[in-house]
Amino acid sequence: MWNRSRCLNAAKTTLTRLATLLLLTALAACVRPPDQVAQVGLASAPITLDPRYATDATSWRLCRLLFEAPAGFDAAFMPIPALMSWEQLGPRRYRFSLAGEHHFSDGTRVTTADVAATYRAVLDATLASPHRASLVNLAHIEILDANRLEFSLHQPDPLFPGLLVIGVMPAAAAGLPATAMPSVGSGPFVLAAPPSPKRYALQRLRDGQRVDFVVVENETTRVLKLARGELDLVQGNLAPENVAWLARQPEIAVSRQAGSTFSYLGFNLATGPTQAIEVRQAIALAIDRAAIVDHVLRGQARLAEAILVPEHWAGAPALAPLPHDPARSRALLSAMGYQPSKPLRLSYKTSSDPLRLRIAAILQAQLAQVGIQMDIQSYDWGTFYADIKAGRFAVYGLSWVGLQLPDIFRYAFRSDSLPPAGANRGHYASATADALIDAAQASPELAARAARYRELQDLLARDLPYVPLWYEDFMVVQRTRLVGYQTNASGDFDGLATVTLRPSP
Repeated sequence: MWNRSRCLNAAKTTLTRLATLLLLTALAACVRPPDQVAQVGLASAPITLDPRYATDATSWRLCRLLFEAPAGFDAAFMPIPALMSWEQLGPRRYRFSLAGEHHFSDGTRVTTADVAATYRAVLDATLASPHRASLVNLAHIEILDANRLEFSLHQPDPLFPGLLVIGVMPAAAAGLPATAMPSVGSGPFVLAAPPSPKRYALQRLRDGQRVDFVVVENETTRVLKLARGELDLVQGNLAPENVAWLARQPEIAVSRQAGSTFSYLGFNLATGPTQAIEVRQAIALAIDRAAIVDHVLRGQARLAEAILVPEHWAGAPALAPLPHDPARSRALLSAMGYQPSKPLRLSYKTSSDPLRLRIAAILQAQLAQVGIQMDIQSYDWGTFYADIKAGRFAVYGLSWVGLQLPDIFRYAFRSDSLPPAGANRGHYASATADALIDAAQASPELAARAARYRELQDLLARDLPYVPLWYEDFMVVQRTRLVGYQTNASGDFDGLATVTLRPSP
């Protein structure tokens, strides 16, 4: 059996080493940023600042600051007006109106021509937006005037407004291919300077407050910079022992937000041993998820059985928990011909983040207990994510961030949602799943739609294109001079639109 105390001892060792490093660096000269600039630490750089192409968490969160979307979500995961309000004129017809007068960062007014151009661009197959699959139900966009437009659908969808969460771009830019520099934005911030690989300087339009997003890939360095006042905010991507240490430091505040970030193991179902359901089942049964949550994540997560949190209107709270059963795992492997003299060998891809590497090592040890030899391959975030999108993996560990609507099922699991059109990276193919996804999206009533999605999640729990792990909490660590900041279950940076800075002592 895997020794749970080994994980706790490793965490204590890491904490001791970190404390020693901090003591050695305490006398180093502090290089504080200018008091008027808020500094936010990022574990990885955004891949794009173009909202049409943003799929990774960092890109999506920064795009939300630069580009405002027609709709948002409330705490119950239901769509609410943002840039626009709407009324449903019929089962397949919505009229949207601009909520007040809005302007791009260059002063020009946002009109419905810009909204229409943005969403037509997402639907344009030649531009290859990864969000195109989520809008396949959109049949026609008609501009009524500068403030109103109508969307016509192929099938009724009572939650259609919740699909309009891609930030609005100027019409002239929306039809162009992606570029390194983002277009003029419609959000509360604008780029204050051309982005560099390690710094993204944003300026708040209403008062000129500058917020610099600084890429600090090494976690220990992020911790040190936050403790010394070189960073004002770090959100997520911190080991629990580092959060605990920071909470004891002066001028540091720690808060916790229950999150919807879904962590999972993904499989290649197109080639290799993981095509076999028995192999995926054996892996799932071998993993002691509770031990990892308790001893590595220090309780800062809750076990997941499905991609959506149980309290979501389309969630599946009745799903049976995934058991930890090493004996059954060994039996499945033995029945497939795997023995100690002929073990199952797999590669596991992950990022170079220290916490993800530690989790990978524990998964490796747990799988070894049932006779699976897993080789860990870690890469910087950009290389790792590119490999996953390209299908270059056997098994990988990743998280879905900011899930709001169940259109994620079409995007990630429908058989025709292969990259770049969608995110079915493991090539999961099930006619039953496809039919349930289509039936859910065609259901005019939310109750019927939720029932189909629960059937689908039950199917996914049996087919295991993913092994669900946990929903991670968001740990927000900030200098106390940053006043009024709050995040949400998706870990967005939207709270920066209203924060104030108190001068450092």
